[in-house]
Amino acid sequence: MSAAALWLARQVPTWHEPLRLMDGTPVRCGASRVTVNRSSLGEIAGYGMDKSHHAFSWGAKLMLITTADGAVTAFSLACPKELDERKQALHLLHVTPIAAGPCPIVCDKGFAGAGIEKAAADLGHRLIGPAREDEPAPALPFPGWLRQRIEAIIWTLKNQLGLERHNARHSDGLWARVSQRILALNVVIWHNWNIGAPVKRSLIAYDH
Repeated sequence: MSAAALWLARQVPTWHEPLRLMDGTPVRCGASRVTVNRSSLGEIAGYGMDKSHHAFSWGAKLMLITTADGAVTAFSLACPKELDERKQALHLLHVTPIAAGPCPIVCDKGFAGAGIEKAAADLGHRLIGPAREDEPAPALPFPGWLRQRIEAIIWTLKNQLGLERHNARHSDGLWARVSQRILALNVVIWHNWNIGAPVKRSLIAYDH
């Protein structure tokens, strides 16, 4: 399923656009102490900070790299205790071709830092994020509306496609169910391109 999802991402016109969006989001795997102690997901799950809810959660970290229309071109799952957001992003950039060639990647402040920026630049990718408080304002304003787009893509995966309700019980099952949702999203975007639908990420026609 993951191979099929990434193949479909290469079939849409935006695969050739020199722009990518990147963000990470927690995939919750349990809430109670009993679940944490007994779950077979312990080899990939751990405690991490859920910044969107300002709380710690127990689960895996899903890293996504997408086109501007929402097609996922690369993704990975990692234990938040073993790989922080920047290390997971760098690993993903090293192991998966995210675009037809080098391209800028729009991300948030969590990916800021000279180390990750240089490592991404060595691979041909420029990271574009909002300026931190200790940095001078960039010459061009940060495209906040574009940053919000990947938040909407994550919302589609978690709400319409049920990623928050994956019900996985072990690591293989979690990977399969995450891949299933990403495959469904890429199928919709690919199909909407083929039928000329105006909104490529719209699932309304298939949401039954």
